[in-house]
Amino acid sequence: MLVEIRELGFEQAELSHGIRASLVPGIIKAVDEGIVSISSLHNFCPLPSAVQHAAPNLFQPSTKKRAERTSWEHYTRQTVEFAAQLGASCVIMHSGSVEFRFRSPEAILETLVEEGHLVEKTEALLRLGKKSERAIKRVIDAYSTVFEFATEKGVTFCVENREGVLELPLDSEFTEFFETIGDQAPAAYWHDTGHAQIKEKLGLLEHESHLEKMANNLIGWHLHDVSAEGKDHQVPGTGTVDFSMIRRFIKPEHTLVVELSPRLTKDEVLQSKEYLEAQLG
Repeated sequence: MLVEIRELGFEQAELSHGIRASLVPGIIKAVDEGIVSISSLHNFCPLPSAVQHAAPNLFQPSTKKRAERTSWEHYTRQTVEFAAQLGASCVIMHSGSVEFRFRSPEAILETLVEEGHLVEKTEALLRLGKKSERAIKRVIDAYSTVFEFATEKGVTFCVENREGVLELPLDSEFTEFFETIGDQAPAAYWHDTGHAQIKEKLGLLEHESHLEKMANNLIGWHLHDVSAEGKDHQVPGTGTVDFSMIRRFIKPEHTLVVELSPRLTKDEVLQSKEYLEAQLG
């Protein structure tokens, strides 16, 4: 797997939340032999041994369940340990979600902004914001249990913006989230271009304004495009993401990860790499 990535011209790779434990020895061997270096890992990595498919939301820090919270902490620590072993400094994090037992606003918020729907959307956003207050406190409390361990290992938790409308932190609350955890916490913002573009299509954020707000917390990127129909992980430059705008926010110290659909061909992967190198310098 990593040899193929290197042969495509990538010197670094991110390990996803779909890495099975059986792949770990080969990954360590490839890194030790200098075939490729690992820039980042996506929690949970490797997967719990009983899980054989990508499952980043298997355990959520927003949960009210003690057993799930314990599992989230255990496997997050395992990911941090693995990152440190591989020399990676970034762990990409999903931060849970808001749960609604009845009348979830998700369906309303996933409807495009159209005349006659704006009032409904405003009411749904207010409900979501109110419900998120307690959930985000649980998220911050969960993170606080692993901050010291991450600091000891030289690892930063990279809190990713999400495409799901119920996922945390809510886009409007990212700034407050980082203010609450404080400057000394080993945490930063990770921007996914596709997720933000999907939210813009839904009328839930303005992509450029969101980046302006989060620029001081930015540490890395998932780069991919979104088709006019709203399908993400597409070849950059073929969809609706404005990469000339994205370029203004990228700094030399940022980690850039091309996050593409596994359905893309080798030529499309190479096309993506060439386009981003030309656009982003």
